[in-house]
Amino acid sequence: MNIHSDALPKSSDSATTAATTPVHVDKRQRILAAALTLFAERGYHGTAVPEIAATAAVGAGTIYRHFADKQALVNAAFQQAKSQLRTLLQEHLDLQAPPRQLFSHLWQRLALFARRHPVEFRFLELHHHQSYLDADSLALESQVLAPIWLACEQLRQAGIARDLPAEMLMALIWGAFVGLFKAEYCGYLRLDEARIAQAEAACWATFSRPGVTS
Repeated sequence: MNIHSDALPKSSDSATTAATTPVHVDKRQRILAAALTLFAERGYHGTAVPEIAATAAVGAGTIYRHFADKQALVNAAFQQAKSQLRTLLQEHLDLQAPPRQLFSHLWQRLALFARRHPVEFRFLELHHHQSYLDADSLALESQVLAPIWLACEQLRQAGIARDLPAEMLMALIWGAFVGLFKAEYCGYLRLDEARIAQAEAACWATFSRPGVTS
């Protein structure tokens, strides 16, 4: 994976010094960070609000001053993580690029997200399409998926992608991608740039029709 590709969005430093960050904003972000970590490790139902409060080093009552309940908190965490993914996936992405190049750019951006935001990556894998997600979270999910779905459908109709529903094509590639990084997280394999590139090539072979190379 060449993370220096021009197709990748540039990293930005959004950190704010403690001297300029209002206390209530700092506490809210601490709560969100703690919630993301615990929800990613234990899931929504396996995480209690007092555990989040303890991890964030705030009182349980403080959480309810920022979030109505645990469901509101998990939706705020979901929307923050999903927005980070949307920015990394879609910023300056050329959907009209040659198919193989477009596939590579999307794969590289997903890998960059998994590396740059490992907690958010694991959190999103556990919490997409869950019953506790609200309308705003589901709408954001659609905003992330819609351009990719459209690209898959257009490539299928053009005879480049395999003749499978776009949803199935997306599921095949996403499942393989998640499986790779989950295996690394569990210690079953080590992913370096060469192996990530090999996996990308294998997934392109799965995605594209036989004989298609570009």
